[in-house]
Amino acid sequence: MDSSPKEDLMTPSRFHIRDLPKLIVMAYHRWMASDPARLSAVVAYYAVLSLPALLVIVVNSVGAIWGPDIVAGNLSTQFQDILGPDNAKIIQEMILSTELSDKNILATVVGVGTLLFGATGVFYHLKVSLNQIWELKLTDEITWYKLAKDRLVSFGFVLVLGFLLLVSFILTALISILSEFLSSKLPEFVIYLAFTLDWVLSISVITFLFALIFKYLPDAKIRWKTVWVGAFLTAILFVVGKFLLALYFGATNPGSTYGAAGSLILILLWVSYSCLIFFFGAEFTKVFSIKYGYGIIPYEHFSRVKKKEVIIDKESQSAKIKP
Repeated sequence: MDSSPKEDLMTPSRFHIRDLPKLIVMAYHRWMASDPARLSAVVAYYAVLSLPALLVIVVNSVGAIWGPDIVAGNLSTQFQDILGPDNAKIIQEMILSTELSDKNILATVVGVGTLLFGATGVFYHLKVSLNQIWELKLTDEITWYKLAKDRLVSFGFVLVLGFLLLVSFILTALISILSEFLSSKLPEFVIYLAFTLDWVLSISVITFLFALIFKYLPDAKIRWKTVWVGAFLTAILFVVGKFLLALYFGATNPGSTYGAAGSLILILLWVSYSCLIFFFGAEFTKVFSIKYGYGIIPYEHFSRVKKKEVIIDKESQSAKIKP
């Protein structure tokens, strides 16, 4: 392994829009080489395990301000749009069971602690996957302090997710009120206006979330300019992919083959496909950073590593490194 790839020493050049296709192709080849299917499957597995805990925290925290019924209704609608009304029942059942009990203080404390640990699992493993994609490796042994810090950062992203959800609900409500007000005066125009505003809102919220993930989740420093470019492209791909996945699930219903477990399989597939898109965005961000943003600088106790294929000649038993 080479701990100081030459590509990071390239002098940054000025970005031109005509360079975008070349960057996308370069990111695609690196994305394919990073085994994205395996990484996506791992994150999807932990996402399903973390889903009940995430729902409990989001519904109860955001619901304290916006109202738990409204939050639960919006979440149910979102999952129905993606998975369909029948397959989203498992999510609705999870949401209905998100009310925290205060009958036993000890049980509640233990339950909340378990929920916090479970909810941070998906972000922790997302961090591990991003470190692998950005070729970051810990040079020292993992300490309890490092693990605790990673979990704390992951929990911070759970809170950020809840905050963005709250902001999204408020803005969606304002757009709905504005659309209803204008519908009587501009009936044709308001349809396009509401659609455009909703699309811009989705792109903006998702871009902000992805930017925070790229900036603070991996164990490396990266410039904000690079982060915003990568997050914006990833958000567009994510929204388009979400729409295409909804069409695919609605037309084929791949979960029907698995019977009672079909809903769970669809959730796994949706998270896995979404992670594939997200990891491609992370790979694009790395490529863009190397070429236009002065590269990715590892934190202390971390280093950049570049894997190389070693070809062994059976006859001479000599090894040849393939760059």
